[in-house]
Amino acid sequence: MAIDLNCDMGESFGVYRYGADEEMMPLITSANIACGFHGGDPRIMRETVALAKKHGVRVGAHIGLPDRGGFGRRYIQMSPNEVYDLSLYQLGALDAFLRAEEMTMAHVKLHGALYMMASDDQALSDAFTEAVYAFDPSLSIFTLPGCNTSRSAARLGIRHIHEYFADRPYSDGKVKMFGWTLDEIGSPADIASRVAQLLENPEYADIGTVCVHSDTAGAPAIMKAIRDRLLPVLNPEE
Repeated sequence: MAIDLNCDMGESFGVYRYGADEEMMPLITSANIACGFHGGDPRIMRETVALAKKHGVRVGAHIGLPDRGGFGRRYIQMSPNEVYDLSLYQLGALDAFLRAEEMTMAHVKLHGALYMMASDDQALSDAFTEAVYAFDPSLSIFTLPGCNTSRSAARLGIRHIHEYFADRPYSDGKVKMFGWTLDEIGSPADIASRVAQLLENPEYADIGTVCVHSDTAGAPAIMKAIRDRLLPVLNPEE
């Protein structure tokens, strides 16, 4: 099985710059581009889509809460209708820039707090996946294994790809999305070894994509180490 490598990017806005997007894009196969809510703006969306096209990288919508001040990492109470609406809105926004480049959207991934909120709340995950289905049921959804988002996608017949976060620590099989330290994730070599060992474990045979965030310190070195370690499954013909 070929393994996808994805990265959250396009999260700069205005005069603020986040992430090593230009260094990361040649190393990945899927880019999750922010759609203007937790990060990103029209110019950044346009430039990031163009960068993905230049490197032949698949593009997905990275949908977040309306929370630039907290970078979409603060938990904000949302109703299912609000999640449906903000998901559909952000899908449409990114789609406009893809159409301008004669590209098509490949997948969708929630961001930050909304990712975890939907994973834990069936009503919110249903609202999100229903928005994706209404927009384009052929899209894939990146999500944690065994969570509500995965189950909601399955009920609608939406392809869901289980994700492993290489640059986040795990405890008892659960990802620590916030409040982690660089010491907890280790060096690029440590991370690459951990990813390789996980993918060799039959219990994790359903992992289809591995994420490194563009704004993690040393993200390009981390992704390069993973690529070097996983080259046979990234390019099976080699």
